[in-house]
Amino acid sequence: MARIGFVGLGNMGAPMARNLVQAGHAVAVFDLSAQAMARAEGAAAAASGAEAARGADFVITMLPAGQHVRDAWLGTGGLAKAAAPEAVLLDCSTIDVGTAREVAAAAGKPFLDAPVSGGVMGAEAGTLTFMVGGPAEAFARAEPVLRAMGRTVVHCGEAGAGQAAKACNNMLLAISMIGTCEAFVLAEKLGLSHEALFEVASKSSGQCWSLTTYCPVPGPVPGSPANRGYQPGFAAALMLKDLGLAQQAADETGAATPMGARALDLYRRFVEQDGAGRDFSGIIEMLRSSPPG
Repeated sequence: MARIGFVGLGNMGAPMARNLVQAGHAVAVFDLSAQAMARAEGAAAAASGAEAARGADFVITMLPAGQHVRDAWLGTGGLAKAAAPEAVLLDCSTIDVGTAREVAAAAGKPFLDAPVSGGVMGAEAGTLTFMVGGPAEAFARAEPVLRAMGRTVVHCGEAGAGQAAKACNNMLLAISMIGTCEAFVLAEKLGLSHEALFEVASKSSGQCWSLTTYCPVPGPVPGSPANRGYQPGFAAALMLKDLGLAQQAADETGAATPMGARALDLYRRFVEQDGAGRDFSGIIEMLRSSPPG
């Protein structure tokens, strides 16, 4: 089993670290919050990120944004410097492609950007999808560790490719969720039951993950956040962040993403209307009260 340093124990990071412990790895953890560190049961608490990284075969970060990732690896966090020469470095945060490539180039050791999809439920269950960018040799070494936390692990290409895949995936997810919500809102206006629409659309050309796995109305999919008052899940504030990263990438590359831009506008409105901490599927409630057009 591997020695692993893990930095960043939020709603995603803590269960990911626990799954590594349960897989038999020796895990040292660090977070600025002592309460967060206590959630990584079975792991050894380190006094700093650098201490968690020393002597580890793999060093993993799960942090809020690009500036935190840059500082943790290259700045005051000191992770890249503290890690052993043979260590593989992994960042599982969702950040912009440019920062991912910058940190990979400056780390001085094999570095993988490995953002995840699957939300808190996937982190708890160990069923996350990892989208990985970086050297193929480092990916081959890290894949067994990632599989202790996820069901699907895909090598997407060189540095930054994991973040690129995440931005594209979550833009598509946001667009499909809005479309699914609009279909249910229209069905309600037409007097069509949720169950009838679900029965038809889930078995025909309207089928999508937002419908069959994460249905935005209670009932048809018992495990969806709609059945618990839209408690996340995947918070709308995080979806807004990801849509912003997607539009940043679209602007930088000249890609036409009109639906992605519209999804960003709608999720910004939802967040501004006190939706930030609610599941992103809860946008259906905003759409119900929106004027036509």
